[in-house]
Amino acid sequence: MGSALLKGWIKQSIQPIAVIEPHPGGQLLKLAHANGVRLVKNIDDIVQSPITACVVALKPQVLRSEAVRLRAIARSGALMISIAAGTSIASLRKAWGPSSIIRGMPNTPGAIGKGITALYAPLSVRADSRKLAERLMSGLGETFWAKREDWIDTVTAVSGSGPAYVYLLAEALADAAREQGLPPVTADRLTRATISGAGALLDADPRTPAELRADVTSPGGTTEAALRVLMKNDELRELMSKAVAAARRRAQELRGEG
Repeated sequence: MGSALLKGWIKQSIQPIAVIEPHPGGQLLKLAHANGVRLVKNIDDIVQSPITACVVALKPQVLRSEAVRLRAIARSGALMISIAAGTSIASLRKAWGPSSIIRGMPNTPGAIGKGITALYAPLSVRADSRKLAERLMSGLGETFWAKREDWIDTVTAVSGSGPAYVYLLAEALADAAREQGLPPVTADRLTRATISGAGALLDADPRTPAELRADVTSPGGTTEAALRVLMKNDELRELMSKAVAAARRRAQELRGEG
């Protein structure tokens, strides 16, 4: 997410940008050099600089141990935006004090500007800080505001983890195509084009998913035969419901570990 955000900010001409990365890879070095991005290996080397906002793109397990190192930045008055799952504002305040803190939950399609990010801010966060958070996260795609912080756990389970569910479906569909005699390359090409095309249509067409599904399903046809299997006893819906519930529960567990 950090690299995707950086590319989005560069595209939006947001300046100046500083990236804290102890071990920058070749791609980051090239990107930074070409676009005037300051690379910093140690947090202590940047705390004396005026900072408007700090986007913390760390995994929750890492953030728990590293958050306290960002205290000086938070206390300087910078807006703090965390995109870590299962890490509440209350837990971040233990490390950062009474700072302006916003939580965000993006997803991996943000790497190509096709993501969606949920944002949550307490009432104490000013309107200009909210607008700044929207601008910073819009580099990944769409943004929307969650009314309650506990929505972020559900967002994590639906859109944060959701791309993995779609990729699993792609794996299964390609495997099924190979089982029915298609060469692996053809099976992969058909699967990718079908899922990406269906996603694009879902984005462009205002009809509901159920209506789009019905549009493909001719009575007595091949799609109907397949859907009878997939929709038998609502097993697929039940499985998806259990999967989302499990992901949300894990997000809550991560918050408890903090």
